[in-house]
Amino acid sequence: MYWTLIQTFLGGILTGLAAEPFGWWWLAWVGLVPLWWQVRSDRRYGQLGGLPSAAIVGLIWGLGFDGLTLHWITGIHPLAWMGVPWLQSIAIALFCWVAITLVGASPIVLWAIAMRWLDRWTARRVTGVVADLWLVLAGAGVWSIAETLLSQGALWWPWLSLTQSPHNLVILQLDRLSGPTVTSAAIVAVNGLLALGWRSKEPDSKRERRRWPYLASAIGLCVALHGFGWVMLDRDLGTTQPADVAAKPFTVGLIQGNIPNEIKLYPGGIRQALLKYRDGYLALTEEPHTVDVVLTPETALPLLWSGRRDGYSPEGLLGQAIVDRGIPLWLGTIQGTPRVYTNSLLTVSGTLETLSRYDKVRLVPLGEYIPFSSILGEVIDLLSPLDARIEFGDRDQIFDTPFGRAAVAICYESAFPEVLRRQVAHGAQFALSAANNAHYANTMPSQHHAQDVMRAIELDRPMARATNTGYSAIVDHHGRTLWKSGINDYEIHSATITPRTTMTPYVRWGNWLAPVAAIAIVLGCGVMLAIGDIPNDTDLG
Repeated sequence: MYWTLIQTFLGGILTGLAAEPFGWWWLAWVGLVPLWWQVRSDRRYGQLGGLPSAAIVGLIWGLGFDGLTLHWITGIHPLAWMGVPWLQSIAIALFCWVAITLVGASPIVLWAIAMRWLDRWTARRVTGVVADLWLVLAGAGVWSIAETLLSQGALWWPWLSLTQSPHNLVILQLDRLSGPTVTSAAIVAVNGLLALGWRSKEPDSKRERRRWPYLASAIGLCVALHGFGWVMLDRDLGTTQPADVAAKPFTVGLIQGNIPNEIKLYPGGIRQALLKYRDGYLALTEEPHTVDVVLTPETALPLLWSGRRDGYSPEGLLGQAIVDRGIPLWLGTIQGTPRVYTNSLLTVSGTLETLSRYDKVRLVPLGEYIPFSSILGEVIDLLSPLDARIEFGDRDQIFDTPFGRAAVAICYESAFPEVLRRQVAHGAQFALSAANNAHYANTMPSQHHAQDVMRAIELDRPMARATNTGYSAIVDHHGRTLWKSGINDYEIHSATITPRTTMTPYVRWGNWLAPVAAIAIVLGCGVMLAIGDIPNDTDLG
């Protein structure tokens, strides 16, 4: 039993190595094999049996995968700049790591339980190749359902498909069809076929003959999926172009301020930010190579922006520069009152008029808001050291700019594709991502960039990314990174973006794969009941 758990845990570790910052994406195509071995019942593999044991192996694999993928959360230590003692800071970092790892592992636990139940239910009705292939397809569908359900919650990050970004762009083109669950389902299906081939080594000669067809099927499916992705990448398949006029390109400038969190919220840090963003703005708008607009990171100015231009107040330093040059600015700041405010991105015109505003919709639990505050209210007010609270933005915001309608994601929202999809479905022609990223270890920005690469592909939209400490980037509509900044340094960059008005199936219909998979599994169970028992010696065609 212990070797079984070690095997499963190592499979999760292998899959975690496929994600950034390691980026060994090919490991994900074999890393789920031990998990597949264990969720099949003990009638087949002589291992663990029962739904509780399935939950255990799912949890063990999830601890390996999510624990490694999310280890960057420990980078919040030390919290001395917030007045938190060293030991308490370590305790907070470890608690956060354990908590988000358990949440991330929960869809794998659900998947393992569902697959153990399906395996036992199927074994009483159908056996042989029919049962094997049915369970592989069901496993891919259940995984997409589990990821979809858990991603609707407040705490989410590591899609299985994240293991392929940003290096395996070919397979990620499939996500144009129904979002990130498509690639996740493909990885699960290939691993399922490999598991069948590698475990078909029993003395039974007929099962031995089936070993190579299973392995060949896994390789063939993997090659076919990548081939289809390559065709989509090469020929822009999976998109439809409306009959409206072509969008006009524009040049965007990016400023990566690199203001450490230790000073960001204090007078010295705010002053440094104003000077850096003012100087970056002036450099990007200097003739003759001026940009059309400048993008800044999330809360580039962590103060209530009112558009002053007096030249004396801290805010006025930047305001005066904008008026002097007359070039619009996408400004990451806060809006509202000192007690109740929003984390916002503004379109500020050359005359300091606020043309549009986007307020962050997906806030970080415990980091930006306290869960259940509407219920616990007064108790939280007594316990919380914060003097203010951040409000959620409206889900149906429109962000119109002088260059067309934009889809906006502020930091954590990059993990929730529906946030951007909804905006593109309402006419957004390009995407903007503004993030801080200074809270965590340096490995986290690479995963954040990978998330935005996936979003650009799903939406078929170019994206400009501006972050505080890295990685800022320009990503095209195929997910190719055209430029990427360094980490923990001050940088400015300009690039041309061409808005697009295409519509992918995912933009049109959202994540349709999960509900279709649920219906297909129910219908498949009905077919299994109708078929009845098929002899064990059923062989591949």
